This record gives sequence, C-alpha cells and structure tokens, in this order.
Amino acid sequence: MVDYHTANNQTSTGGVQIYMEQENDWDRDLLLDPAWEKQQRKTFTAWCNSHLRKSGTQIENIEEDFRDGLKLMLLLEVISGERLPKPERGKMRVHKINNVNKALDFIASKGVKLVSIGAEEIVDGNAKMTLGMIWTIILRFAIQDISVDETSAKEGLLLWCQRKTAPYKNVNVQNFHISWKDGLAFNALIHRHRPDLIDYDRLRKDDPVTNLNNAFEVAEKHLDIPKMLDAEDIVNTARPDEKAIMTYVSSFYHAFSGAQKAETAANRICKVLAVNQENELMMEDYEKLASELLEWIRRTIPWLQNRTQEKTVNDMQAKQEDFRDYRCVHKPPKVQEKCQLEISFNTLQTKLRLSNRPAFMPSEGRMVSDINGAWHTLEGAEKGYEEWILSEIRRLERLEHLAEKFHQKAAIHESWTDGKEAMLTQKDYETSTLSEVKALLRKHEAFESDLAAHQDRVEQIAAIAQELNELDYYDSASVNARCQKICDQWDTLGAFTQSRKESLERTEKQLESIDELYLEYAKRAAPFNNWMEGAMEDLQDMFIVHNIEEIQGLITAHEQFKSTLAEANKEREAIQAIQAEVQKIAQSNGIKLSGANPYTTITPESIDGKWEKAMAMVPLRDNALQDELNKQNSNDTLRAKFATQANTVGAYIQAKMEEIGRISIEMNGTLEDQLTNLKEYQLTIMSYMPEINTLEGYHQLIQEALIFDNQYTSYTMEHLRVGWEQLLTTIARTINEVENQILTRDAKGISQEQLYEYRASFNHFDKDHSGALMAEEFKACLISLGYDVENEKQKRSGQMVSEDFRALLISTGNSLGDSEFTRIMGIVDPNGSGAVTFQAFIDFMSRETTDTDTADQVIASFKILAADKSFITAEELRRELPPDQAEYCIARMAPYSGADAVPGALDYMSFSTALYGESDL
Repeated sequence: MVDYHTANNQTSTGGVQIYMEQENDWDRDLLLDPAWEKQQRKTFTAWCNSHLRKSGTQIENIEEDFRDGLKLMLLLEVISGERLPKPERGKMRVHKINNVNKALDFIASKGVKLVSIGAEEIVDGNAKMTLGMIWTIILRFAIQDISVDETSAKEGLLLWCQRKTAPYKNVNVQNFHISWKDGLAFNALIHRHRPDLIDYDRLRKDDPVTNLNNAFEVAEKHLDIPKMLDAEDIVNTARPDEKAIMTYVSSFYHAFSGAQKAETAANRICKVLAVNQENELMMEDYEKLASELLEWIRRTIPWLQNRTQEKTVNDMQAKQEDFRDYRCVHKPPKVQEKCQLEISFNTLQTKLRLSNRPAFMPSEGRMVSDINGAWHTLEGAEKGYEEWILSEIRRLERLEHLAEKFHQKAAIHESWTDGKEAMLTQKDYETSTLSEVKALLRKHEAFESDLAAHQDRVEQIAAIAQELNELDYYDSASVNARCQKICDQWDTLGAFTQSRKESLERTEKQLESIDELYLEYAKRAAPFNNWMEGAMEDLQDMFIVHNIEEIQGLITAHEQFKSTLAEANKEREAIQAIQAEVQKIAQSNGIKLSGANPYTTITPESIDGKWEKAMAMVPLRDNALQDELNKQNSNDTLRAKFATQANTVGAYIQAKMEEIGRISIEMNGTLEDQLTNLKEYQLTIMSYMPEINTLEGYHQLIQEALIFDNQYTSYTMEHLRVGWEQLLTTIARTINEVENQILTRDAKGISQEQLYEYRASFNHFDKDHSGALMAEEFKACLISLGYDVENEKQKRSGQMVSEDFRALLISTGNSLGDSEFTRIMGIVDPNGSGAVTFQAFIDFMSRETTDTDTADQVIASFKILAADKSFITAEELRRELPPDQAEYCIARMAPYSGADAVPGALDYMSFSTALYGESDL
C-alpha cells in the first residue's frame, strides 16, 4: 500500500466545504440503504488494516477496536507520518474519550470540519459515527490530493479511471457504483498498468463474480492491495456503496500513480548498476590478464636464468634453437597482451572517472608499473641468457679444440716414449767392445738431445691439460689422469737417462774407438727428424678462426713454412750423403757393417719416409686453409647483408618514432579524423613487418654461422627488436589516448572547439614536447585558460579566453592559491609523479564543467522504491529492478540495523555511498 505522508497538510476553504457536504451525504446515504453499512465495514476495515499492519497490528471490529482511541491515533500517525500527542493508557472512560479527542483534534488540524461526530459516540461504539469518521479520514488522506487536469478528489479520481479504462471494450466508468458491478473496470485498471497479470480478452461481461474475484485476488497478491469487498456483496446489491468503491479504487490509484516514479528510480539505479557491473567485469578481466602475464613471466625468468652447462657444442646449439623459438613464437603474443593490458587499464580508469567512480587500484603486485618492472626483469634475463649461450658455445668450441689437440700430442708423445724405458735400462754395454761402447755413448747423447727436444711437447701437453681444467672441461678427470701418467713417465725417463749416461761414461775410458762418421750422421739426423715430426704435427694441427684476418695470418705462416722446405731438403740430402759416405768407406776398406748405426735408431729410410709424408701433407694443408678462407669470405658477405638491412630498419624506426612524436603534438581535425589517420598510420607501420622478418632471417643465418661480431653496423638485433616493440606500443598508446578523448568528449559534452583550445594551450606549455606538463607548466596552462584564481572550482562561461587576457594573467603573476593548486594536483597526478598528462588534463577540465550522478541521487532513488522508508527489502528490489541487478544489490547490501528495522531489511544508504567510494561496501 502507498503511504500518505506527502499529502498536503493545508486544506483550502473549498476543501472544508466539500467535507461538510460529504458528511451530509453520509447521513442521507445511511438512511436510504442500510445494506451499504456491511460493504463499508468490510472496505473501511481492510483499508485501516492495510496501514495498521505497517505497525504490526490490525482491527477486527471497526466500531469496537477504535473505542479506546489507541489504534485510531496509531492509524493517523501511520498515514500522516506525524507524531500525535502521547496517548493515555488508562482503562477508564475518561481516558478513552481523551484519546479519541486527541485523534479528532489532529483531524481537525488538517482542515477537516467534523460534523455531528464527537468522541463520546466513538467511545460508545456508534457504528454510524465511527464509519463516518473513517470515511472522513479516507477522504482527507487518500482521495483529497488526487488531481487530474485541474480536477481533484472524487472528480479527479473518476477522470483518472475513465482515461485509464477508455481503450477497453465493455467498460464505461461514469460513477463509483453501478459502473463497477461487472468487475471489468477493476480488471481494466490492472491490465492497463500491469498487462502481465491479467488476460483481459478471456474475461466475460456476463460473469461478474469471476471478474471481480480475479481482480481482487490479483491486486492482493501482486499489488499489495488488500481485499476490501466480496464479489457477492457487489453483485447482489442493486447499487454498490459509492464510498466503499471509491475507497477501493483510490488504493488502485495510489498503487499505480507511484509506478512511473518507481520506474524512473529503477531506471536510474539500473543505469548506475550497469556501469558498475561493466566496470567490475573490466576489473576482473584486467586482474585475470595481469595474473596470467605475470605468471608467464614468473615461469619464464627461471628458465632464462638457468645456467646449466652442457658437454658439447651441439647440446648448446640445441638450447640456442629453443631460445630462438621462444623469441619468435612464444614472446610476441605476450608483447601484444602487455600492450592490450595497458590499453584496458587506461580505458577502465577513463570510464571510472567519467562515471564519477573511484580510480581502479589493481591487487597488490598487479599494477601496470609492477608488470612493466617484471617485463624489464624478463628482458634483462633474456639478454643475459643469450650472451651466456654465445659464451658457452665459444667455450665449448675452445674445449673441443683443446681436447683434440691434447689427445693428438699425447698420442705422439706416448708413441715416442714406447720402449724407451726398456732401452735405457738394458746392460748391453757390459759385453760390448770399445767401439760398441763409444757407439752406445754417442747413441745415448743423441737420445738425450731427442729427450730435450721432446721437453717442449710434454710442457705443451701439461699446459693444455691445465687450460682444460680452468675451462671446466667435462672429461677433465681422464685428461688429468693421462697427463699425470705422461709426466710421471717423463720423470722416470729423465732418471733412467741420467743413470745410463753415468754408466756409459765410466765405460768410455776403456773404449775410445768411435766412428766419427756415424756420430755426425746421428747428430744431424736427430734434430732433422725432430723438425720433420714437428712440421708434420703443425701440418695436422687443428685451427679455428672467426674472421678473414685470422685465416690470412695462418695462410701467411704456412707460406713462410713452405719457403723453408728447399733449405730443409738440402739438409736431408746432406744427412743422406753422410750415410752414403759411410757405405763408400766401408766398401772401399772391405768393412762388413752390421747394418745399423750404433749411434742412432734413425735410418735414412725413415727420414725419406717422413719427408715424403710431410710433403704429401702440404697440399692438404693448402686446401684446408683455402676452404676456411672461402668460409670467412662468405661470413663477411653475410655480415654486410645484415648490416645493410639493419641500418635501413634502424633509420626507419628512428624516423617513425620522431614522426609519431610530432603527430601526437600537432594533430589537427576532429578526434574521429585523428583516430582514422592514426589507425591508417598504424597499418602503414605494420606493413613494414616483412622488412623486420627479413632482418630476423639474416640474424638467424649469422647465428648459425657462429658469427659473433659485425664491423659494418652498430645495430644489434636486440636493439632493433626493442625499438620495433617501442614503435608499435607508442602508436597503440597514441590511438588509445584519442579514443579516451572521444569517450570523454561524448560523456561530458565537451565541444570540439573546447578540445582544440585545451590541446593548443597544453601544447603551448609543453616546451619539451614530452606529452606531459610539469607542475609549474600546468599551473600556467590553467591560468591561460582563465581558471578562477580565488574560488575552489572554475565557473567558466564557455567562451574562448583571448590571448591578451592570458598574457595579462601570466604577466601580472596571477596564480592559483597553494592549497587549491595542491588539491588540483592531487586529482590530475594521484601518483605524485610531478607530471600531468593530456588525458588527465582533459579529465580535470571536463569534471570542472559537467555534472554526473551522485551518491545522494542514488539514495533518493532507492528511497522512492522503499516507499520513503530508511531501508528496503529483497522483495521490493526484485519487484522494481531487473532480476540480475536486483540480485546484485541483495548480494552487496548490508543488513539494516536502525530502530525501525524489520526482518530482511537492507541498508541501501551505505550501499549507495560505497558505489562512489565514500565508504567501504
């Protein structure tokens, strides 16, 4: 039921006269048809109970239950919304009369003249007077204020009924008695306002009881209008009671007259809730996307920080391929997600500002700055990981080269030392002749020379093993074991050599016959043989180079080696001539030779064999060096290709970055034109992507060729990737800024001219073209736009401020007050960065010149839906709001705890203020 608290408390003289005439009509009506009394009892009792139930009570017998005046006073308080004097609680007649008089005095205070109704008649239970009093109350509080087209009360109510039922067949409302007997008028009123409750086409005029019961039951169930009459009472009466019908119909009027007001209030709430739901959805999307991106970064960084070493170059190259796959396949979508996250965050903040909502603060650790910090850490890890991979490949290449060289030298040395211990420990000199001893001594001297020549090789083997240990070679244990064995054996050979020398020298005093010719052969053959072995070792030596200069150095050294071969061949021929001379002397003197030089094991055949083998190795070495030279020439060509493309791409990115900077400052035309031009410009930039892909292809070929430097360009692939990503992000941010300006313009009603003026002033004070104003620049910009230097809020007339006026303000030092400017900076720079972006500047100017929904407006709307109560129920929310928004409110409203609270009461005031950030929900 509808309360009547808002009824006009002042009654005109004409209204008093109406009451008097109606009271006279009352006396006559009761005398003419006493049967109406039954209808009035039911109707007035139901009408009273519809209001008394708000205070948790009701009446059963209308003339008995008002006799003590207590419920009568309570009824008047409920329907008027005012407090009556405190009633007397005594049981005596005088107490009852006093209470009824207080009620009658209150009715009279509302401009109602009571005729022939006294407190004694009410206390005595006079049914006629009691019904007359209740009818007077109904007229004053339920019917008097009905007004339709300058008609009021009964005429206004009748006109309202006629207009609402005019479109319906078989309905012709001319009065408040016979026109309502068939029940169609009641059903038409309900169907006109709530067509979902009545199937009007199925009603029949010849079935009034069914029609009336249908209307009364629907009104009671869905419209909160109690059943005030029985269908049979109306149908079986020739002329139904006019006052009963008027009372019943007035309840329909009050129920439906508030529908439009409730609908308006509901629409306002729906609008506010829709904005809030949309913002919450965007917040949830941001939180989800930020969490997923941060989780991806969190999982990726440990992988990039993993420095587990591999054993071979192939294993490290496999890691390099995995990293390249991450760069080209996995990371680019995440770059797009990061850019989209920033755009979503900026759009959400703009929408919150436009809807007068508090700024969105993401969960801890999910701010845009947090994501940028995590992204910076990720890129640092990427750079470190790539550098580590390249360093590891170089290290493993060096290790494999050194290991091969170690085993090659160790094998040569072990081959040389094979049998040397047995030779040095034999006692052959004990049974030899003098010449044989001398030969053994000279042979031993030659061995010592050979041993000294091998000292360098042993030192090289030890040095290589030490370097393998320092470079953390994976098979260092076997290398160390082999090196240790060689060193131990070398020490043993040194000791055995010294011991045998001493033995031979003791014997030399007795045996002085020596063959000088054999001795000369042995002395010259041993160094030459060692030189040949060294030359063969050098010709087979592994090499690794990284540029043309290094391979050309090896080729030069090889050419120098070949230039010494002629002299070496002369030495070989000279040594062979010594052996020929021995044979000649032996033949000339008839000496039978044993066939072996007693001073050396090096035979002429072995010298010739090694010489031929060394000569065969020379062209092989030539081919290997030439192949490597060709490879380095190819690598140099690849460097030049990469450099040419990199220099072109780098210059393009730099030029476009500068061009975007100029565009963001010098944008002309409407915002829609600017947005269209920016998007076309973005497509132009994206069309350059094939050039980036071409450069990536060259970079991949360079990495596969193990090229680590490039003297033709200062650009690196990492530098160009970062520049390209910054270029794409900058144009996306610029587009988002224009979109937000359009959103601000449309939401705040800012004209295109105002935006031009704001942009011109902003650009004028943005001296460094950074896209942001420092605090003093911002203050000067506000003054140039005519911002009031005294008041806390600018009240502009909407007219352009002349340049002369701006100059006058600045030249006279006129500025905003410190406290006011501090307040403004807190709005436009909530993070305290000291800089004001153009979007924040536009938001501030639009906020100063436009109005938005406030918490007070939403509270007032809820108060209408709650029938002026301080709380609202879930049933009322479900009845007035769409289902999803009703449930949204119910889930978030706190229980109401006021003194007038009822079960299920909800606090809509704290909920409304929470929507605008004024308290916690």
